[in-house]
Amino acid sequence: MTNQDIIDLNTRYLCNTYARFPVAFVRGEGCRLWDAEGKEYLDLFASLAVMNLGQCHPAVVRAVQDQVATLTHISNLHHTVPQARLAELLCSHSFGDKVFFCNSGAEANEASIKLARKYGVDKRDGRYEILTVLGSFHGRTMATIAATGQEKVRQGFGPVLDGFRYVAYDDLEAMEAAVSDKTVAILVEPILGEGGVVVPRPGYLKGLRDICDRHDLLLIADEVQVGIGRTGTLFAYEHAGIEPDIMPLAKALGGGIPVGAMVARAEVAESLNLGTHGSTFGGNAVACAAGVAVVDTLLNGGVLENCHKMGAYFLTRLQDLQAKFSCITEVRGQGLILGAALDRDGADIVSACLDQGLLINCAAGTVLRFIPPLIITQAEIDQGIAILEKVLAQQ
Repeated sequence: MTNQDIIDLNTRYLCNTYARFPVAFVRGEGCRLWDAEGKEYLDLFASLAVMNLGQCHPAVVRAVQDQVATLTHISNLHHTVPQARLAELLCSHSFGDKVFFCNSGAEANEASIKLARKYGVDKRDGRYEILTVLGSFHGRTMATIAATGQEKVRQGFGPVLDGFRYVAYDDLEAMEAAVSDKTVAILVEPILGEGGVVVPRPGYLKGLRDICDRHDLLLIADEVQVGIGRTGTLFAYEHAGIEPDIMPLAKALGGGIPVGAMVARAEVAESLNLGTHGSTFGGNAVACAAGVAVVDTLLNGGVLENCHKMGAYFLTRLQDLQAKFSCITEVRGQGLILGAALDRDGADIVSACLDQGLLINCAAGTVLRFIPPLIITQAEIDQGIAILEKVLAQQ
């Protein structure tokens, strides 16, 4: 089948919920992808920060093959080794004591919202309100669109779930002023991803932690996009020297196999007791085996160190482009989540890069977002920069 054959089939049978690019991929390896007609692409997108170890990493492939041939799925009414091992890994390398497994980032955020509300009923006199920030993105379920600080995701779906208010990002005074006697938690992304790769000023997360401590609130760090090594540490909150109370995870956790997780402190997690929450496929044995391989490789395979090193190099190369092209107004980011803010819409640049065999995307309309696999090499970054430079010169 050609690219167009596959596109035609999808157009005929799939719901029209995505603005898809005119390409169909059939194979991947590391930071490289190939379409249905054999054209090669350099991947600086990692399928929206999912493929942190790149396509078909040998450790993930081996873990999935072994597990699917041994025990594919068992209901959560019974126990499995992969689920226990992944929960142990996540807790032993984070602030957390307990894990709830699900299938996606939206479900992990949904579980976090439910836990915060149940905790409010159990231990905070019925408080239920959650403060989130403008520009945030937490998912597409009804609760998570209510939590998301972007009006466009709620349009057409009202009335949305009550109990959320939005505060300017990186504004501690506004956040503290917004706390009411109904507030139970603050939900925040350590770096705004969909919001345009916005890195807060140093001290912001520490300030949020202090506000939560002063008002007996829970701090929920949404690490769905920035967790699992994306910033050069296993979790982004580590850079701030603080610990949240709840942390939703997903995207890169399964190395391309769908798995999400909510990690929480034990005293908080106990509010989700028997029968209060569940997921049929959450903690699937194959997905958790993949997750174990991902976390093991991140911790022991030199990937985090490469993220630090290549992130700094990539940032420098983007700053070189900023010096050449006035349309780039700012370069920002941390580790290997980087953004180049433009003085114009970035869609045409993204499409032109695709034509040249380079995958990037655009966040918030005007920010080129670079979220490559964490195994990327300096030569691959140079190749991507060369293509981007050529495209910018033609704009």
